Amino acid sequence: MKTYLRILSYAKPYGKFFPIYSLLIFLHVLFDLISFTLLIPLLDIIFEQKNTSLFSNENIGFAFIDQVKNYINNSFLHVIASHGKVGALAYVCLSMLIANFFTNLFYYSSQRHIASTRSKMIYRLRQALYQKICGLDIVFFSNEKRGDLISRITNDIQEIERSIVGSLRVVFRDPFKVIIIFVYLLLQDTKLTLFCLGIMPLAALSISFISKKLRKLADKSQAVLSEIVEVVNETIGGIRIVRAFSKSTFLQDKFDQSNNRYGNVLKQMAYKRDLASPLSQFVSVSFVMSILFYGGYLVLTDTTAQLSPAEFLTFIIIFARILDPAKAIAAAISDIQRGLIAGIRVFDILDQKQNITEAAKPRKIQLIQKEIRFENLSFAYHKTLVLDQVNFSIQKGQTVALVGASGAGKSTLMDMIPRFYDPKKGRICIDGTDIKLFSIADLHSLMGIVTQESILFHDTIFNNIAFGIACSKEEVIQAAKIANAHEFIEHMDEGYATIVGDRGLKLSGGQKQRITIARAILKNPQLLLLDEATSALDTASEALVQGALDNLMKNRTSLVIAHRLSTIQQADLIIVLENGKVVEQGTHQSLMQQEGVYKSLSKRTR
Repeated sequence: MKTYLRILSYAKPYGKFFPIYSLLIFLHVLFDLISFTLLIPLLDIIFEQKNTSLFSNENIGFAFIDQVKNYINNSFLHVIASHGKVGALAYVCLSMLIANFFTNLFYYSSQRHIASTRSKMIYRLRQALYQKICGLDIVFFSNEKRGDLISRITNDIQEIERSIVGSLRVVFRDPFKVIIIFVYLLLQDTKLTLFCLGIMPLAALSISFISKKLRKLADKSQAVLSEIVEVVNETIGGIRIVRAFSKSTFLQDKFDQSNNRYGNVLKQMAYKRDLASPLSQFVSVSFVMSILFYGGYLVLTDTTAQLSPAEFLTFIIIFARILDPAKAIAAAISDIQRGLIAGIRVFDILDQKQNITEAAKPRKIQLIQKEIRFENLSFAYHKTLVLDQVNFSIQKGQTVALVGASGAGKSTLMDMIPRFYDPKKGRICIDGTDIKLFSIADLHSLMGIVTQESILFHDTIFNNIAFGIACSKEEVIQAAKIANAHEFIEHMDEGYATIVGDRGLKLSGGQKQRITIARAILKNPQLLLLDEATSALDTASEALVQGALDNLMKNRTSLVIAHRLSTIQQADLIIVLENGKVVEQGTHQSLMQQEGVYKSLSKRTR
């Protein structure tokens, strides 16, 4: 119930949705009842009971209802007296037609109202999930499968839309309809209506049993579906490796196993769900037969019975109007079980604690005036210490290089500047102010990042360089020239309008890297973060990319992680990390004069 209410909370504002929808449903049910109530005068003509009133005044005693039924009865008798039975028949048929028109008019209006609310709910829920995923810490993504996250924002949201949001009209309209009809039937015959209420729990027990089974199967189906998405995502993302290692058959078998499990779960769910309909149908017919027998017995044998034959037939017809909404409610309960499981999976993400938070009153920052300082910085992944008491500073305009063996903590240290992680102890300051006090957006606006993996999007080269920046083609071309990318772009069939493919599959490693450098140049950042930007390239490509990086780093503050130490020999300061600690720092010349870690690394990388 909690998950269901949380999903409905995305229908806000309630003040507009529920009152209007409830009014439309009330009017729909009211005119529906009126159209069937008018059957009583019609049946009276058939049974030749002209003076039969709709209700006996000895009933429950609601004065207003007595007045209404007497008014309808007297109007009908007046029509008979004035126009005869044929005229009365025409009067009843026309009245039923008008009542039916308004029944369907209010039904259509309610459907339009809920359709608008439904689309807004799904939009808000998917938007909230996407925003949450985009704002979560980098640590979160290292522990989650990408395919599972994709499944939650696509399949799970779609399941919520189909089962829960799609059942809104059933959940809000049909119970309301059932209640109004039961109140009406109580006013017609209390004894017979209470008999109906007494046998209804039998259906509820059978539907409840099926619903519990469906919920367990729904949980299993969503988990298996995530496995399928993950296999597909890994296959597409690593298609070159899959082909190179001839592992298509291996992944096909893996996919088939997950797909087969999903098919089996769907089959079991279909068996249970399909059982709900005939079961509810059988229970419904049992209801009608029980009421027909008991009510007929009262009409035929009980001289004090409240209902005439015409009223009893109308009672049966109106009670039958409960069966469709009752079956719809049963089917909706079955469907909702899948939606609730999908909702739990979605809210697992939405409820994730966000460790990287904005200051209550963030400060603005537009320029780095003096320096970036690392003060007693420590960080651990879970219980594994990665950085331990790191202290150094980067002066404005300096190029500082981080070197060390794999796992020394270089990338983690760099990732703390844009606050992908926050330190467990210590702090990073820009001009004496802790970066946690700055607006995250302002902080990111100072930086340009080029990583070892060239991140490109399935879009044109132009849009990959511009990446959301409003700029002219001339500005993009100028950035590409500085990045040594303009020449190869011009030789492509569609130039800057060329689609690079998924993750830039149409380009070589060096070409992709130069486009990411052009992207950083166009942003014109004050601080550059370069994480082994040339380590994955061949010698020829590295020379071109290194030239682009040299152009990019001119007159900028730069923090560089280098795989080949020859590329950072001109750095103003080199920080040597070992097991998360700063063990040496200085220029290339000063460090080479020491018999230390840097000199040892330099010898190994020649």
